[in-house]
Order: sequence, then C-alpha cells, then structure tokens
Amino acid sequence: MELGLLQSQLAERLAVQTDTVRNWERNRSTPTLRYEPRILEFLGYDPAPNEPKTTGEQLFKYRRDRGITQKELARQIGIDPTTLSRIESKRGNRIFRSVLLRVETFLSKNTE
Repeated sequence: MELGLLQSQLAERLAVQTDTVRNWERNRSTPTLRYEPRILEFLGYDPAPNEPKTTGEQLFKYRRDRGITQKELARQIGIDPTTLSRIESKRGNRIFRSVLLRVETFLSKNTE
C-alpha cells in the first residue's frame, strides 16, 4: 500500500498469480519457502529477524533465505533428508555426533 502497488503489480514482481498475493494478504495461505527470497528482497528487510538459537533454527533460516527444500539442503550438506528434518524439528536428540559436526561445519562455512 505504501508504494501504491496493485496486487497484480506485486504479483508480477514476485512472479506469482494475483490470487496468490490476495490469499497471502487475507491469511488464507502463506508463502511457500521458494517465494521467501523474492519476498525478502522486495521488502528489503526480514520481518522475522530473530536470530536462530539452535542448529535446527539455523538450518531452517538458511533454507528459508535461499528458498530451498530440506532435500536440497540435505544433499548440499551430505546427509539424509530425514535426518535434516529431525534436526530442524528438534527431534534430533539421537543424531550421531559426526552428523552434527558435518552440519555445524557446513553452517559455519555458509552463513554470515
């Protein structure tokens, strides 16, 4: 609204349908992860700027900022997607230390 954009103009900028923007605005749906980078770029800031505290939160933020799936990130790290899911959902209390070390090494090399 502040920019005076129509929903159709915003939809075009984000490469989505006008109905998609309308549904987001009316809280009928939320943007899928693949649209997050475009939305963050458009906004120019992160509306959820809380710093991730856990390894799982760091992994989710990494994926959200890049709009990638758990499967894709797991491939990049070299771990199983189910293991990544368990770490992100805090059910990772029985993850091998070697896997956690691999994840932490990946995050330290790939995050600011």
